[in-house]
Amino acid sequence: MSDEIIATTRKWLERAVIGLNLCPFAKSVHVKGQVRYVVSAARSEDALLDDLERELKFLAEAAPAEVDTTLLITPEVLTDFDDFASFLDLVEVVLRTQGLSGTLQVASFHPDYVFADAEPDDIANYTNRAPYPTLHLIREASLARATAAFPDAADIYERNIETLNELGLDGWRALDVDAPAKPKP
Repeated sequence: MSDEIIATTRKWLERAVIGLNLCPFAKSVHVKGQVRYVVSAARSEDALLDDLERELKFLAEAAPAEVDTTLLITPEVLTDFDDFASFLDLVEVVLRTQGLSGTLQVASFHPDYVFADAEPDDIANYTNRAPYPTLHLIREASLARATAAFPDAADIYERNIETLNELGLDGWRALDVDAPAKPKP
């Protein structure tokens, strides 16, 4: 099952994130094989916190040339977006507790992601929609280098909204990057 989840997540990364250039920094680390995909078997927030702490430590100690970023995929926990959003406060506590604030940061993606000022069906939400709840662990130094090399980094968010508005919901669905439907019991 983990292989299928990783394959679905990789397809989302390739077709949506890289294919639509939603993150101009993603292609380089993907092509170099520096993205670590980890599927959490956690079924509770406490177990997920353990996985998160382990993966933060792993990334902090790994050579950037080997592993530059990690996608921690959580298919069994935090499937409700409100629970996921609340959990992000704990993520910040873990970063501070481990002394990793300023060294690593965590970006969030969820199948039902909704920005605070957006309607649920707003296409702009799709910039942060992934097939599964996902915590993207990022090295601050790598992000700083990437944004320095990208002249208009501050404009990425607006460009992404423009791209998604042009694509539309039907275009997003045509990318076929959502998680497969779970079989009904």
